[in-house]
Amino acid sequence: MVFVNAGNEKGKTGKILSVDRKNMRAIVEGLNMVSKHTKPNAQNPQGGIVKQEASIHISNLQVVDPVKGGPTRIGRRLDSKGKLVRYAKKSGEEIK
Repeated sequence: MVFVNAGNEKGKTGKILSVDRKNMRAIVEGLNMVSKHTKPNAQNPQGGIVKQEASIHISNLQVVDPVKGGPTRIGRRLDSKGKLVRYAKKSGEEIK
């Protein structure tokens, strides 16, 4: 889950569907909806205008804290087994 901290969708949260690491953009479920004009094809024989999610730059997204529920920064630390794990700076909880 991520929190949008800038842009038209500011203040909303959603689940990440995909990430484009090359362009540093992510598609968030139900946010940044755009209208796309489609030609008739096998899946959509009528064609027409379809609403779908557009990408958001990852600098405008923050991870949602699993305990407190709000946006939080992410840190990295060694766990008891010596493995590097991510954790929420607000609550100290490990992020899976």
